[in-house]
Amino acid sequence: MLLESVAYARPDTVAEALQLLAENEDAAPLAGGQSLINVLKHRVASLELLVDISRLEELRGIAAAPDGGLEIGACVTYDELDHSPEVRSAQPMLADVAGHIEDQQIRDAGTIGGNCCLSDPTNNLPPLLVALGATMVIASSGGPREVAASDFFHGYFATAVGEGELLTSVRVPPLAAGASAGYSTVAVGADSKAIARAAALVRANGTIEEARVVLACVSPIPARHAGMEEALRGRAAEPAAVAAAAERIGADLEPLGDAHGSAEYRRAMARVVARRAVCQAIGNGGPQHG
Repeated sequence: MLLESVAYARPDTVAEALQLLAENEDAAPLAGGQSLINVLKHRVASLELLVDISRLEELRGIAAAPDGGLEIGACVTYDELDHSPEVRSAQPMLADVAGHIEDQQIRDAGTIGGNCCLSDPTNNLPPLLVALGATMVIASSGGPREVAASDFFHGYFATAVGEGELLTSVRVPPLAAGASAGYSTVAVGADSKAIARAAALVRANGTIEEARVVLACVSPIPARHAGMEEALRGRAAEPAAVAAAAERIGADLEPLGDAHGSAEYRRAMARVVARRAVCQAIGNGGPQHG
């Protein structure tokens, strides 16, 4: 299906992009376009103006902060995350996950900002960014503001980015000593929509001192599971303890069932991916898919 007629603008600066977005009520930023163009083609939504931000150098950099953290421009692609020495060094799980998103064509065009701003519950990066304690930097005519990743996602296709605003970068803090991340997905099939995802950050030295467990695909937003986190703290960093803690995931989840899996199946898979992600973090391995 072809696109409906829509005006197109390519600003030269973030300031120009913000002005265009503020002046046009039915305008939206266009970065990689991997989701937005399909939405428009299928008439799910309509726009009067596309503001192409894909070539704004202000949004395309990856910089290592003095404290070991990262500042990642919103238009950095999945492939750039995958192959960035800075990301590989500071946050290897972020690079690994980005390198497994769909196929190479999508990784060449899709961006970290687009992945987050779409706020599709099945998207790859949001649960990991919440687990890593990332901060989202949002620009407007009134200046920038910062929103924790845990507060950025408001629901299905809704985020903290308001009208006339633009996500400009994602700040990821350094991993604390003894901490590492894990990530696991169960999907219908290769390169298909996920049924359940989990990301974890664990700080352990024989005993689990801190744990963040973030579930996705089983609620409108990626959300930490306080029950499993509580059950992990102070326990031995070993598979049996992790499996026992994962049993805390249960009736508190109310996922929607569909053709790919019932609510109960998704709930069961949430326990599986949470266990795998935490064990992954403890073992400091690569991401588990499938």
